Amino acid sequence: MDTVIVVHRSELSPDTAQTSGMRRISAIDRRTAGSERLWVGEATVEHGTRSGAHHHGECDSVVCITRGRVLIRFGERLENSAEAGPGDYVFIPAHVVHQEINLSDSEAIDSIVIRSGDNVVISVELPADVLQA
Repeated sequence: MDTVIVVHRSELSPDTAQTSGMRRISAIDRRTAGSERLWVGEATVEHGTRSGAHHHGECDSVVCITRGRVLIRFGERLENSAEAGPGDYVFIPAHVVHQEINLSDSEAIDSIVIRSGDNVVISVELPADVLQA
């Protein structure tokens, strides 16, 4: 391919892998741009919401927070955590189980997400007490 492709805001698509508690929309992927090595899109976690536990298979992910503050729990039983806010970049290596939590009662978390491959989302079943901790 030897061309530049512009995907306009009106062309972004919710037709991509999802996780409970989050909303993802695709911008750059195989379908929109013919990309074989990247998935780029947006993710939103509404106020007072937490995602389900999941990982992204073989894909590394970078998340740039554009609005709100996120608490990311990670590890096999979500035993670790990190917090990020606007302008922060979060690197999530392949296969790392994680959960995004919006602690705000009034503001959504918005982010730009880049993955090294397709938007692979693999849900992980964990006990309710682990997910709600």
